[in-house]
Amino acid sequence: MLWGVDADSGRSSAEGAEPELQLVLCALDEPLAAAWQEIAESRPGISAHQGSVLDVQVDAVVSPANSYGWMRGGIDAVYARAFPKVEEQVRSAVLAYHGGELPVGEALLVPTGVPSPIWLISAPTMREPGEALPADTVHPYLAARAVLRLWASAVLDNGAPVHRVVRSIAMPGLGTGIGGAAPELCARQVAAAWDEVFAQVDLR
Repeated sequence: MLWGVDADSGRSSAEGAEPELQLVLCALDEPLAAAWQEIAESRPGISAHQGSVLDVQVDAVVSPANSYGWMRGGIDAVYARAFPKVEEQVRSAVLAYHGGELPVGEALLVPTGVPSPIWLISAPTMREPGEALPADTVHPYLAARAVLRLWASAVLDNGAPVHRVVRSIAMPGLGTGIGGAAPELCARQVAAAWDEVFAQVDLR
């Protein structure tokens, strides 16, 4: 279960406990917003926001990037404008820790260089920039699972668990922009990743 989440109320289960983990699913367009809302309704810890991912006050945002860390299109271009140093941070981390290519199904965490959100999670939904995804793609699931595994189980360089530092994450559509994945498919796969990861992890 999630740290401090009461399964009945979705609120902190004890006075003075750390804030619950919160995943905010963001969408500008109505089809994806509706798909996000449907999966959020039955999952404490998930909420849906119709609007820009940058409108939400969170600790980290998700970049559904390509495997090389280029941030020149879609939401990644928005991030690159908002966080001028973040593309360099992502590409440096991809080179240092993954030999220059971060595979779909893996994720990494870098600072944005701004006070809020302080972190960006790069989780590729495609190998090459501008790649169209097939109709039966599982890349949204793989990217979401990578984000959630990093959130639940990874540690920072100083040994601190990521979930103690990052309490809230805003996630846009994964592969639904340039990749062309259907909103309903993306939402189902993100829900499946959430159910898989947090059914196996106790963050108490």
